[in-house]
Amino acid sequence: METRHSADKIRYRTMSNQDLREAFVVDNLFTPDSVPLTYSDIDRGVIGSAVPVSKTLTIPMHKDLASDYFCQRREVGVINIGGAGSIAVDGKAYDMARLDSLYIGRGVKDIAFASDDSKAPAKFYFVSYPAHTSYPTVHVPQSRSNIIKLGSSESANMRTIYQPIRPGIVESCQIVMGFTMLEAGSVWNTFPPHTHQRRSEYYMYFDLPEDGRVFHFMGEADNMRHLLLSEGQVALSPIWSMHCGVGTSAYTFIWSMGGENQDFDDMDHIDHTTVG
Repeated sequence: METRHSADKIRYRTMSNQDLREAFVVDNLFTPDSVPLTYSDIDRGVIGSAVPVSKTLTIPMHKDLASDYFCQRREVGVINIGGAGSIAVDGKAYDMARLDSLYIGRGVKDIAFASDDSKAPAKFYFVSYPAHTSYPTVHVPQSRSNIIKLGSSESANMRTIYQPIRPGIVESCQIVMGFTMLEAGSVWNTFPPHTHQRRSEYYMYFDLPEDGRVFHFMGEADNMRHLLLSEGQVALSPIWSMHCGVGTSAYTFIWSMGGENQDFDDMDHIDHTTVG
């Protein structure tokens, strides 16, 4: 398990592009038959993936978690971005189509990831936060998500927000998780830019062409920096950082939040005409 130590809002101003990537980018995901993990000191989140091709995969333990099993004191949100598969949670299997989500509560001992077809394997992306109590495991097909449509073609930000792991659909301790799909011809996300001091956020970008890139903007309004991201890479957004992004073409991204509250609309908007 790798560890990401984030920078504060003073240090980031003098960091090189490489320093910023080392602090705020996760780029080791979606390796076949492997479960890479990254521990972030931002709200003690763990980011991982599982791409089962030739075998069933489980989440490995690491001494830094100081627990007997992964969910002993944690909850997990999972979204499948690949082919059909399944997740067995303490022996109960949940079928996972593409863009299905699964919430796994504290206290679950065994989590096993499998693909239906090794030639079109599932690609499970998961995020975990500490949990203070236990809630039931819940499977949420894409069609059961809360759906919000935003933006316009004139501003190149037409997008559909899917909210599968959120209050009213899933009870969780702190994790809120879903994904945003941009329409063809739209490239801007999370616009206007904003912060939310009460929770952090992780962004995982996918459905990009091989040569596609997303410029993920971070920092403070008067000193904005960018992270250049490709398919399957994650930007870590601490509570003090604004965030928005623009791509070379349309794309999809998974957002996950943990912190003080679960109100999706709790945002402190920034006037984009003042950003620089």
